[in-house]
Amino acid sequence: MGTIRPSKASDASRIAEIIITNYRVNFYPFFHNDAYYFNELNVVDMAAEYTENSESLKNTYVYDDNGVVKGIIRINGIEIEKLYVEPQFQSQGIGAQLLKFAVTEFNTSFLWALEYNKRGITFYQRNGFIHTDEKIIEDEWVPLVKMIRL
Repeated sequence: MGTIRPSKASDASRIAEIIITNYRVNFYPFFHNDAYYFNELNVVDMAAEYTENSESLKNTYVYDDNGVVKGIIRINGIEIEKLYVEPQFQSQGIGAQLLKFAVTEFNTSFLWALEYNKRGITFYQRNGFIHTDEKIIEDEWVPLVKMIRL
């Protein structure tokens, strides 16, 4: 059984690895942008966002299972900015625990989900969030939908 703890600078590469893997597995099939997903998007640059005392590091919590970081959640006020679980560890309740942590500890009430990510949207719905009609386009080509907690 893992625990949820604040992230540390020593977690940076693992956090980046989890985020990059999820982007490639879950989002690449919709966008097929080789230049972005396999050149611009890389672990080294992503890990640099999680340096000591960075805002990203301060707002990120990890699911740590005996020294193995299996999932991450980044919170900004009452918004869940990122929630990712290593694909090999998905469907084991880790994401639900991270989501419950954010709601319980920070009273998070909304997030933006990729409109095409039906699996993610279904997960959030199972865990008390509903799909709203509000949508935005991020980075000029990424359609996101707002989900709020009931």
